[in-house]
Amino acid sequence: MCEANAYWVEDGKEELILESVDVAELLDDGKWKLVGIFGDQMIVEGRIRGMKLVDHKIFFER
Repeated sequence: MCEANAYWVEDGKEELILESVDVAELLDDGKWKLVGIFGDQMIVEGRIRGMKLVDHKIFFER
C-alpha cells in the first residue's frame, strides 16, 4: 500500500487529520483536498511541512 496518514503538527505534537490518504491535491488559496482510499474526503487549509513516506506520514501546518 502506498497511502499515508495526514497529520497537523503544532509544537512538536501530531494530530491525525485523515487516515489512508491516497490523493493530496492542492487547491486555490492554500487549501488541500485529501481523499482517502475508501472515498472519504476533506479540505484542509495550510501547507505541507514535511513528509516521511517510509513511515506513511504527511505533515501539515496551519
